[in-house]
Amino acid sequence: MTTEPPPPGSGNSPDDDPFRKPPPSGGGSPYDPPPPSGGGGGPYGGNPYDNPPPPGGGGPYGPAGGGGPYGGDPLAGMPPLAPSGKRVLARIIDMIIVGVVVWLLSLLFSVGTWDSDVDNIDAGKSFGQSLIAAILYIGYDTILTARTGQTVGKRLLHLRVADLSNGATPSMQTSLIRAVVLWLPFAFCCACIWTIICGGWSFFDRPYKQGLHDKAAKTVEVTTG
Repeated sequence: MTTEPPPPGSGNSPDDDPFRKPPPSGGGSPYDPPPPSGGGGGPYGGNPYDNPPPPGGGGPYGPAGGGGPYGGDPLAGMPPLAPSGKRVLARIIDMIIVGVVVWLLSLLFSVGTWDSDVDNIDAGKSFGQSLIAAILYIGYDTILTARTGQTVGKRLLHLRVADLSNGATPSMQTSLIRAVVLWLPFAFCCACIWTIICGGWSFFDRPYKQGLHDKAAKTVEVTTG
């Protein structure tokens, strides 16, 4: 075995062997990555976490408190929310208006439930009157709300139903959902109790003062002037 260095050009000189090659000037290993351009940071040109925040502050989805790319407070730009007391009064006006029509139609079609003898009350007539009430209340509320956002009671008290998302007048489908949740239990089972619970919810709900029917339909009530 010879210890003589291999002849030049053989490919086995000490300068070609990375394990015997002397380190480059300035220290470091031949396997060290070159220093990043632009000064410091990771291999992709600076620390990715050192980038300045977007203008206006906040996270990647918009400024702090701005609600992201889909906007902030859904009530921004809407009129003030309707006082719960005025909502109740408007509902009472609507109940009286439709209730008179229900009573007249019940007499016309002989489905009234009044009888001095409670043992002779006809269950079929009671169901018929409830059905008439449900159809009229739901139809009245749905049609008027989808047209202008106002029933007669709301118009008199300067209130309006609006979509929570954009303040627009609710669609027919949204108005129907709202009316069914409000009036169907009222007509068939627990009129007073359900009205108090569903409508009275707005007294305690925050931040949008919604009744249960508003929550189901994603609506709010606002003032009109």
